[in-house]
Parts: sequence; structure tokens; C-alpha cells
Amino acid sequence: MDMNIFQIEPSQQLPRIGSLLIASPFLYDFYFTRSVVLVAEHNEEGSMGILVNKSFNRLMNLDDVVPELSVLPPIPLYKGGPIGRETLFYLHTLSHLKDALPLGNGLYLNGDFDQMQQYILSGAPTQGVVRFFMGYAGWQKGQLMQEIEANTWIVNNESEVDLLNMYLRDLWRESLCDMGGKYAVWSRYPKYPIMN
Repeated sequence: MDMNIFQIEPSQQLPRIGSLLIASPFLYDFYFTRSVVLVAEHNEEGSMGILVNKSFNRLMNLDDVVPELSVLPPIPLYKGGPIGRETLFYLHTLSHLKDALPLGNGLYLNGDFDQMQQYILSGAPTQGVVRFFMGYAGWQKGQLMQEIEANTWIVNNESEVDLLNMYLRDLWRESLCDMGGKYAVWSRYPKYPIMN
């Protein structure tokens, strides 16, 4: 076997709004191990994104933070990152939502929350249309680029992964497989190699 396939190299892609940041298989961090972050902002002042593949230790639903949205079936609430954990974010496909931030690939972030509430309370589908998150991931000026150069993150600007329908636990592996080649091999790297 060619062991060079496990040689991590700096990402050749630069992050932009809508990029996926995929944690290196060799990153062991309490919050970011095997994580996938959707970039919502990246400029000279810093970067911000939403973790799209982490759930809370205990099951949480949207009505835990917005009691007015107690609907059946309940709408899951996911962990969006370690910063601003009291702040609600929503990733969706509703292009008509006023003030929504376009991220590319038909995805939008946030927008008029009153409109979102009306959408939900009307009984319109939420599965595959919207996911809700508490908190976000953030980087100060130059910090994200330093982490990319240190091989902490793999950048994918052309992801075909369906972020609103895929099972959370599969997102990290599928995001690497989506890139093909050595990245697909890395997707099979064990989380805890010492246990193999």
C-alpha cells in the first residue's frame, strides 16, 4: 500500500461563502473531530460557519427554544458550534424568505424569522427544507487560513452532498467521499486507530 496517500497536504482551495470545511481525519479536538462546517462568511476580518453534522448529547427540538413552534412531528435542533450557543440559525431552501443569505447550491441561511414561523405553522414540510442550529463556529482575522495551512481543514468548494437530507453521522464521511481520490480513502480512516 502506498503510505503517501495518508500524507496531508494544504488544501488547494480557498474557502468562500458556501464552502464546506471538512475536519482532517487526524484532527482530535473536543468540538471539531470529524466535523463539517458550512462557511457563511469569509473575509479579511475573519470567518464564520455552521457545524452541520453535530447533535446535542440529549435530543433537543426547536420548541425547546421557541415554544410557539411546538408542532408535530417535532423539529430537531442541532449543535451549530461553540460560539453564541444561545443564538438560533437556520439553513434552508426557501428562496422567498426575506433577508436570507444565499450560500450557493440552493441553500440559504437565516432570513425573516416571522416568515419562517408562518411557514412552519402552516404545516408546510420541514424535512429536507430547513434545519435549525444553536451556535456557530468562528475564526478571527487570519485564523482559518492558518488552520487550513496546518492541515486542520480540507476545503470543498464544489460539494454535491445534500446537507438537509443526509443523516448527520454520515456527513463527514460522505463529504470526503464526494471529493474522490485520496479523500475517499481518508473517509475510511478509523476515528480511534489504536482500537483497531
